[in-house]
Amino acid sequence: MTKFEDLGIGQATLKAVLRMGFEEATPIQAETIPLSLANNDVIGQAQTGTGKTAAFGIPLVEKVDKEEEAIQGIIIAPTRELAIQVSEELYKIGAGKRVRVLPIYGGQDIGRQIRSLKKAPHIIVGTPGRLLDHINRKTIRLDHVHTVILDEADEMLNMGFIEDIETILAEIPEARQTLLFSATMPGPIQRIAEKFMKDPKIVRVKAKEMTVPSIEQYYLEVQEKNKFDVLTRLLDIQSPELAIVFGRTKRRVDELSEALNLRGYTAEGIHGDLSQAKRLSVLRKFKEGSIDVLVATDVAARGLDISGVTHVYNFDIPQDPESYVHRIGRTGRAGKTGVAMTFVTPREKSYLSIVEKTTKRKMERMTPPTLDEALEGQQRAVVDKILQTIDNNNLQYYKAAAEELLETNDASTVVAAVLKMLTKEPDTTPVKLTEESPLPQKREKKPFDRDRRRRDDSRGFNGDRRKKSSYKPRSGEKRNSGKPSKSRSYNH
Repeated sequence: MTKFEDLGIGQATLKAVLRMGFEEATPIQAETIPLSLANNDVIGQAQTGTGKTAAFGIPLVEKVDKEEEAIQGIIIAPTRELAIQVSEELYKIGAGKRVRVLPIYGGQDIGRQIRSLKKAPHIIVGTPGRLLDHINRKTIRLDHVHTVILDEADEMLNMGFIEDIETILAEIPEARQTLLFSATMPGPIQRIAEKFMKDPKIVRVKAKEMTVPSIEQYYLEVQEKNKFDVLTRLLDIQSPELAIVFGRTKRRVDELSEALNLRGYTAEGIHGDLSQAKRLSVLRKFKEGSIDVLVATDVAARGLDISGVTHVYNFDIPQDPESYVHRIGRTGRAGKTGVAMTFVTPREKSYLSIVEKTTKRKMERMTPPTLDEALEGQQRAVVDKILQTIDNNNLQYYKAAAEELLETNDASTVVAAVLKMLTKEPDTTPVKLTEESPLPQKREKKPFDRDRRRRDDSRGFNGDRRKKSSYKPRSGEKRNSGKPSKSRSYNH
């Protein structure tokens, strides 16, 4: 086990990393961070979900000179979603040093991006097409860049971005450090490494084990607006001893834990913005059983060592299969069985298929429970408690009162009154959750075709080089409005 304290990281960055909830370095982080800090070029062969963003982000932040108002690091990512995700994590890693990070991708108003670039970000995270647009407009200057990172290089190859990447790399000073991360190493990726990298060190990390044999897996197709009621009904029916609910964002976690408490459950949330002391306090309560439900983000769940979790609820489906396996792996430990339920909106079913292909296991469809079924579930839980109390046979002090009740009431009426008194009837207190946008729809990968990629770009697939086109949406598909989204600059 490698601690971040042992990797030669400065105090400001180390404090930010620990605040994010990281407790120990993953294999790729433990190998890559020292190599990168020593200014080696690195080829990292690793899947999504192995912690590679922090593996390249921590040393990059360490090498940024806060006083130099110029772009010093550039990360090239295949899609706008990944560019945003990477920039958000780098923002957190760089919080201690007050490093400025800016995502650049197509679909944003380029004028907004130009204004943000004038605020002198230290790190740019961008998609190839939009980066080239800025290079051609001379709105991005790369003469001070000392570190270049190619993230998910094989994905960029599949999308036809290799020539664009070569053009971008040719614009960056040769006296630089280059890090390349890819799940696979096809010929064109190897040629880029040979052409643009200097004696790179190789780091290979095996993908996480994708088998989850001891966990019962279900999915429920639920509209976003109905998710919370379905969750509370499942909790009422299943009466889990210890349950974890996973949400996609820290806002979601905060709102969910508050809403669960409003409806009478004891719940607390953990996410990357909580202090380490608060996080440890919540986890201690959960382990002791004083919290019924723990609500968590993926980042906060890293390194959780909790035994006895019986149920995992994926309130929001994760973006990649590795995160799914990591989540449901919180249950089904030490030879015990566990139950995992995943909520899927109709627009996110493509992610369900990807998870099933990766885990080589079909999830069983579960019909969302009704309010009556939730009430029946609570009654069954009370009956089980009564039968357990009878088995314990410590009833002598209560027999006189019981006989007195039976003198004036029949037995079924008395038992029904006890059941009603002890049953927690489903709570329908109104709650308000902010709707999360569905994950972007996955498109089937096709063989490399540069002309196809150009056509796709003109439609705005991946958000680069958005142009007018005669593209007409397929039946049932909405045309992208093309409205500019607000440029997000992570300035401290």
